[in-house]
Amino acid sequence: MAMAAADIERMIKESFPDASVSIDDVAGDGNHYAATVVSEAFRGKSRVEQHKMVYDALKGQMGGVLHALALKTHAPC
Repeated sequence: MAMAAADIERMIKESFPDASVSIDDVAGDGNHYAATVVSEAFRGKSRVEQHKMVYDALKGQMGGVLHALALKTHAPC
């Protein structure tokens, strides 16, 4: 079972309402996505901390319904 890009974006935006979120289905199969997330919540956090915050926002879907997600995260410039 795949997870829709709109669902990924919705879950991220629920945790980071100010975020700019871009989701790309890199393989066209609904299982392999790349996401860019820009949020003030990331300011001062390490890359690992930022990615963990996004994974937490996905509420355990990583590795299950959501097979693969390549992340780019940063605070606004």
